[in-house]
Amino acid sequence: MRHGRSILAGLVALASLWAVGCKGRSPEPSAASREAAAATVPSVDPDAPPARPRIVAFGDSLTIGLGLLEQEAYPALLQKKMDEGGYEFEMVNAGVSGDTSAGGLRRLDWALEGNVKVLIVAFGGNDGLRGLPVAQMKENLSQIIDQARERSIVVILAGMEAPPNFGQEYATGFRAAFRDVALNKRVLFIPFLLSNVAGKPELNQADGIHPNQQGTQIVADTVWSVLQPLLDQMSGSS
Repeated sequence: MRHGRSILAGLVALASLWAVGCKGRSPEPSAASREAAAATVPSVDPDAPPARPRIVAFGDSLTIGLGLLEQEAYPALLQKKMDEGGYEFEMVNAGVSGDTSAGGLRRLDWALEGNVKVLIVAFGGNDGLRGLPVAQMKENLSQIIDQARERSIVVILAGMEAPPNFGQEYATGFRAAFRDVALNKRVLFIPFLLSNVAGKPELNQADGIHPNQQGTQIVADTVWSVLQPLLDQMSGSS
């Protein structure tokens, strides 16, 4: 799929800024900090309604919503769409800025805590920025999908583009990697997470990489176009 010269131009011109912007969030919580946080959780109210099944948005700064308020990130916008549509699911934002596909694989167990039904896998921006081997990224994504499926979790894979700093051959192979994994693993597929947003200054923050509020609405709509039919199926809706 060709996304136009404007997309590639935006990625090329601001690739170095992505490296700075994607490091703005804290790394994943340590095991000790998670245990300490869990110890402060009050006892469960037996009269409380049961916890809703979870949908986990699993990715990097594009998922966490770098530069936006928590409620402006695309996972929060998806939660709003689900609430408005009467879908009984909880959206969990498991994004970590600066994360690569390898980093995602390392923290997968943490991301899949609880009653997770759907995993939205959205890595690749940092792999491409650093020119990491495409074959290794494919293997990381494949392992994430396999481990999620071992828990009977449905996976949606979101594709990403690489800035062509490392040559057209790398960029082409990078794009094809997501399609290949999606086909081989037979998962739901979003060809490009930033479709209709990348390379458009009016839809991005000052760094030219991370979507602004308007751009993030489009990202949410892109993901929703794949997620909603799945939720209808899971909920038994027509």
